[in-house]
Amino acid sequence: MHANSTSSPRGAGSPHNPGNPTATGVPPVPPEDSPKAGGGLGESAGNAARERMDVRQVVTDRIVAMLEKGGPVFRERWTRAAARGVPRNGKTGAPYRGANVLLLWEAAIEAGYASNVWLTYRQAQSLGAQVRKGERGVLCAHFERRARERRGDADDVLSQGGTDEEAMAADAGARAGVLLCLPFWLFNVAQIDGLPVEVVDLGVVAPAASVRRPVERAMRLLGGCNATIRHGFDRAAYLPALDEIRLPWPRQFTSPEAQCATALHELVHWTGHPDRLNRRFGQRFGDAAYAFEELVAELGSAFVMGHCGLVDATVEGHAAYIDAWLQVLRGDRTAIFTAARLAEEAFAFIAAREMPALGESAASAEDA
Repeated sequence: MHANSTSSPRGAGSPHNPGNPTATGVPPVPPEDSPKAGGGLGESAGNAARERMDVRQVVTDRIVAMLEKGGPVFRERWTRAAARGVPRNGKTGAPYRGANVLLLWEAAIEAGYASNVWLTYRQAQSLGAQVRKGERGVLCAHFERRARERRGDADDVLSQGGTDEEAMAADAGARAGVLLCLPFWLFNVAQIDGLPVEVVDLGVVAPAASVRRPVERAMRLLGGCNATIRHGFDRAAYLPALDEIRLPWPRQFTSPEAQCATALHELVHWTGHPDRLNRRFGQRFGDAAYAFEELVAELGSAFVMGHCGLVDATVEGHAAYIDAWLQVLRGDRTAIFTAARLAEEAFAFIAAREMPALGESAASAEDA
């Protein structure tokens, strides 16, 4: 829970990421039209269809469908998928970002894929492999900036149902160009025959990678961030005005895992403080800013809990904001891209401060 304050998520024009059009959902490879292996459109027709598609709306609708399954379902799915790591491209090794991560996680869990490694149809062919005929790709979003052709682009964005934020971006200047959201499709390595063994091995998690206990790793994250945490309260919350996390006594949680999961959720809120990531969203979301910050924390804690291996843990005393999230997403087709980006930023901020394990500290001292 995030107590009411002036510290709510920031918009796309934040000082931490000024004018960066590639901040949300950018894949490491260009888009291509391959919705189904062995089928598809001609090149010119496919390009035209891609540019006509409202990718933001399609992606938003898919995320809404995930949330409509209910908190216990999507939380367990996202956290379990996060424990396998961030989805990566099998040819470049680059991680996918933003809302694409949620789409690929959901597809992997739904189909039962063991790997988080993905390729485009053409990439598979370039590696001497072949997507099996009839396999369907997962639609993802690619952001691309193109030169602006006329002065009326901002009006066009608004006339087509875009947000003020998009219109401002379109009107930023001729050199800035127009930010397009285009679709591309990815196939899991489980859908592809003939891949080189080194590509397949990218998605094989070695047993040694999961040796560390989840509670230990969570404590190393909490300790590394050095947030002020106070116990003895009736519910968990982060108070921005005091910059402190409040939790019930440890014995009041159902398990150590639940205590860590709850603390990590509040730690994601803690990253939004003005002295850290400075998330502010009041002007964009108004009364829904509080719920939007909770959505960022929900996504961010899925990243963090998956990183720790807390796949079966429950964030206790956490209010249900699903209806409010759905209202925000249905009213703003760009909101999920912003939320996913901010959640990734919060996770990266926390993970960068993880304290080393005792064995790792000793080894580093010997090397020095």
